Amino acid sequence: MTLNRRSAYRFSASLLLAVALAACSSTPATPVPAGFYRVQKGDTLYRIATNNGQTVANLARWNNLKDTTSIEVDQVLRVRPPTAGSATPGTAAKPAPAKPATPAPAPAAAPKLALVWPAKGTELKTAATRNNGIDIGGQRGDPILAAAAGKVVYAGEGIRGYGKLLVIKHNEDYLTAYAHNDSLLVKEGDNVSQGQKIATMGDSGTTRVMLHFELRYKGKAVDPTDSLP
Repeated sequence: MTLNRRSAYRFSASLLLAVALAACSSTPATPVPAGFYRVQKGDTLYRIATNNGQTVANLARWNNLKDTTSIEVDQVLRVRPPTAGSATPGTAAKPAPAKPATPAPAPAAAPKLALVWPAKGTELKTAATRNNGIDIGGQRGDPILAAAAGKVVYAGEGIRGYGKLLVIKHNEDYLTAYAHNDSLLVKEGDNVSQGQKIATMGDSGTTRVMLHFELRYKGKAVDPTDSLP
């Protein structure tokens, strides 16, 4: 009877292991071609764009995305510029009809977004580098505030070089990013008001306590001081 119980236990353990391995390896995702990326659980378009050295605007244009906050797990996205004659996975490339050349209209000036300062402290970067955001030095635990009202579209530390990061979408054009936090006080999907405390200052992903703050217009970083009081 003892031998039968041990045999049954070993069989059950082996069966559970086999089932677990099968679950992990079942329906493997088809590899995507070079220049494309398959969306994983927890991904955001901002994270995918940053990890591939692109902007959200580029990815939205290349993939014909009307809503940059809505992507689905297993969706295949182009993350490299399309070349002449290239095709989307699963579709054949079709030559575009020739169009007469027309002069490009002058780009419209970006509408201003009224911001409040996200933290108190000393600006560490020079004016020449502000188009990539600003760094504000302070003390660990200093409050980080939402520069404008909006919705949290990213909260985590999955983007290399940013530490614990928050990204808030304010409208169809503008996002703000808050990097190197010590703790995050809001989560993805939360609506926040202007001036609300959303994090505490820290040094995650960097070598000193500070806030790295970015303002992005249509996915491209712009000088945030133009919109700050």
